[in-house]
Amino acid sequence: MTNRIPSSYLVQFHEPEGYLDFGRFGPPSHAVVETSTRLLEASAAAGPSTVDDLMRQELRAKAAAARLCRSDTDHVTLLPNTSTGLFQVALGVTGEVVVSAAEFPSNTYPWQRAGRAEVRWMRPDRGWVTPSAVREALTPATTAVSVSAVDFRTGYRADLAGIREVIGDRLLVVDGIQGFGVVDEPWEVADVLVVGGQKWLRAGWSTGFMVLSDRALERLDPLMSGWTGALDAGLFDDDVHPVAEGAAGWSITNLSPIAAGALGHALELVELAGVQAIGARIATRLDELTELVREVGGTVVSAEDRRAGILAFTLPDHPAPVVGSALVATGVTATVRPEHIRLTPHASTTPETIARFGAALREVRRPVPVAHRAIEQASGGSDVLAALVPTVNSLAAALGAGTEVVLHDLGSLPNSIVAIAGDLTGREVGGPMTDLLLGLVRRGTTQDLTNYETYAPDGRVIRSSTVFLRDSDGVAVGCLCVNSDQAATGRAERVVETFPGDVDTLQRLLVERAVADAEVPVDLMKKTHKSQVVRVLDDAGYFLIKDSVDHLAGALEVTRYTIYNYLNEIRGTAKA
Repeated sequence: MTNRIPSSYLVQFHEPEGYLDFGRFGPPSHAVVETSTRLLEASAAAGPSTVDDLMRQELRAKAAAARLCRSDTDHVTLLPNTSTGLFQVALGVTGEVVVSAAEFPSNTYPWQRAGRAEVRWMRPDRGWVTPSAVREALTPATTAVSVSAVDFRTGYRADLAGIREVIGDRLLVVDGIQGFGVVDEPWEVADVLVVGGQKWLRAGWSTGFMVLSDRALERLDPLMSGWTGALDAGLFDDDVHPVAEGAAGWSITNLSPIAAGALGHALELVELAGVQAIGARIATRLDELTELVREVGGTVVSAEDRRAGILAFTLPDHPAPVVGSALVATGVTATVRPEHIRLTPHASTTPETIARFGAALREVRRPVPVAHRAIEQASGGSDVLAALVPTVNSLAAALGAGTEVVLHDLGSLPNSIVAIAGDLTGREVGGPMTDLLLGLVRRGTTQDLTNYETYAPDGRVIRSSTVFLRDSDGVAVGCLCVNSDQAATGRAERVVETFPGDVDTLQRLLVERAVADAEVPVDLMKKTHKSQVVRVLDDAGYFLIKDSVDHLAGALEVTRYTIYNYLNEIRGTAKA
């Protein structure tokens, strides 16, 4: 079998040069866009047969999915996304299900939320769900194992056939979104295969499908089955009908025929090129990207033996957010996580995109000129900020009335303001940063924000920009913020933040907001509600504030040790 990609496939794609983020979203093909447009236009000119004609797109998509899965349409149902299918399955499983805690959240939340099966959490080495790791986790009570075909962080490709051999007659639930269409897996060993179409299939959002084996159809109870999943669905006789046979019984309602048409065409394009050819082309691009990473001293932290389409890497002495900012500045799109950068090319990724990425990496690793190195290394982060303090007043004066300039020292959180000129937000030296900036710093997202719209404490609309200041190693040590009265300026992107006058106010605002988001009064909260409040506050950087645990314990009417337990559970899961 040839692995050559047909030109009729490649001409369908024209994503921007520098795009390396198909593991997050795959820009649809020209054919998918044209199909969606044509079907939408047909719906706009609706006539007697329009609805029936549009609904035929569902069969087209099912047929294409069945062919690629080596199944048939009686075992396929369409979905708007992966999560819907996994929730349906989780509600149908009883007994014990084995799931890795390191899975993408769409694979963990359904099992925990559904509450039908007892969840046995795996914590495999590196997060890789191997047959041996599954074997160790199985118990006599285990009825199902849920796994991603490809690990979203590292691209590790699970050995589905090996896992099937280990679990025997138990149900095998597979999330195929990070691999379907680009790796040729034995999908038929899965009892349930759930695939979203917005990533590697490049079908756009609200597209997806689920394939159920005979074993799954026999054992699982389709609790989330709607009127379209009933026998004689078109017979309106004031009665609730039994569930239909096969995968049709898992239908909840009619999905968008426009989305079905897009999915059908996307799957047919995969058939046109061939999964092996697409996978081989992606492997070539991964090899090229890997070589560039290693040329500049980077470390590949993703799977290399059983890999799919994902390359994750780190650069020594360069935090991932710093590298991510440099990539964005040169027009390269990738997924930036606190621990690494993730690159996901596709078969349509061009040599020009690879070259752009290489140039961006070399710029990041470019040595500081010798004439300046000694000065920068000797100065340190505090001196960088000290040099800027005298310029704050001059900058505010130059920008004119209605402007405020604020300099923050990230080493002095939460009392981070070291210089301020202007009274737009009513703050002073020694005051805290905004809730927005505190959350960004907590998450390690220190990318510049420009021209966004927010509100002053008195309700005035203001325009803000924030530039992070870095030391010679690229680590953020401070930030310079400029706030302007919106009445005197143009429109801006809207981002809501608050400007507390002191740390106590910041602390109170964060807690009040997190409690309000839970939508349950404190005296009626269960553990899940209070844990969610702690999670929200942790993401917002609340626990960077001194004595925050004691303050929150009082607000939630629990002990400080309970707050620490919630934090340990939350952060332990996040690291898994």
